[in-house]
Amino acid sequence: MNSLKKSIIKYTVIALGTFALLFAFNLSTNNQNNAQAATNWQTVAERGLSKSQVAARRWVSFHESTNRYYARNGSCYGKFQLSIGYLHGDYSHKNQELTANRYVKNRYGTWTNAKHFWQTHHWY
Repeated sequence: MNSLKKSIIKYTVIALGTFALLFAFNLSTNNQNNAQAATNWQTVAERGLSKSQVAARRWVSFHESTNRYYARNGSCYGKFQLSIGYLHGDYSHKNQELTANRYVKNRYGTWTNAKHFWQTHHWY
């Protein structure tokens, strides 16, 4: 009986270890997929922009939130620190990326203009 208990414990530990490894691998894969999805929406949002516009866009997002989609500062939210009202309750990466483009186009015309305004006023 003592040998049977040891075998059961041994196989239970092996099974739990295997489960933990599979769970950790799944979390890692999900995090990579989430990061890849965010990068893909950034790529979509940057399509058609010149290199200088892309650089200015990335500069603004870094200075607003260090590129964090979940950053919050008062009534501003996300990677581009847009007013929550602009996002209409949709805080997805896709909506943040595309709404930022619309905001900058309507307010400044170009991302380089937005960056220059930011450098002068420390907001855009």
